[in-house]
Amino acid sequence: MKQTEFLNVVMPFKDKLYRLAKRLLVSTEEAEDATQEILLKLWAKKKMIGSYNNVEAFAMTMTKNFCLDRLKSKQAGNLKLVHNNYGDENTSLQKEVEAKDSVDWVQKILEELPEQQKMVLQLRDVEQYEYEEIEALLNMKPTAIRVALSRARKTVREKLMQKHNYGIA
Repeated sequence: MKQTEFLNVVMPFKDKLYRLAKRLLVSTEEAEDATQEILLKLWAKKKMIGSYNNVEAFAMTMTKNFCLDRLKSKQAGNLKLVHNNYGDENTSLQKEVEAKDSVDWVQKILEELPEQQKMVLQLRDVEQYEYEEIEALLNMKPTAIRVALSRARKTVREKLMQKHNYGIA
C-alpha cells in the first residue's frame, strides 16, 4: 500500500481514534501520544491493512487496547489530568465558567461509570457508531450493549438532575 492510499484509508477516522483515547486517558497529551502511536502501528502494518474487512474497527480496537494497557501500566500513576475542554473568547466570563462547570461535571460522571458503560456511551453517543460496529469492537451481544447504554445514560441523566436541582452532586 502506497503512502497516499494509506492516508486515504486511515486519515478519515484519526479524529475518532483521538477522541476515544482522550475519553479513556483524560489527558490531552496522553491522548495525542496514543493516537500517534496507533497511527505508527498502522503504518507498520500498511501491507496487511488491505486484508482487514473494517480498518476503522481494527484501529479503534487497537486504540482501546493500547489505552487500557497504558492505564494498567506503571505509567498510569504518572498520567497528567489536564482539561482543556472549553475555550471561547467571545462569551462572557460567567457563561464560560458555567460551560466549563457543566463539562467538568459530565466528565466526572463519565469517569465514575463502569468501564463497559463508559466505552459503550463513548462509541454510540460521541462517535456515532452503529450497534453492530460496537458489537464487533467490544465483543458484546446487542442486548448487553443496549442495557449498558441505557444504564449509562440513566446514570448521567440522574446525576446531572441532582446537580442542577440541588446544586451539589
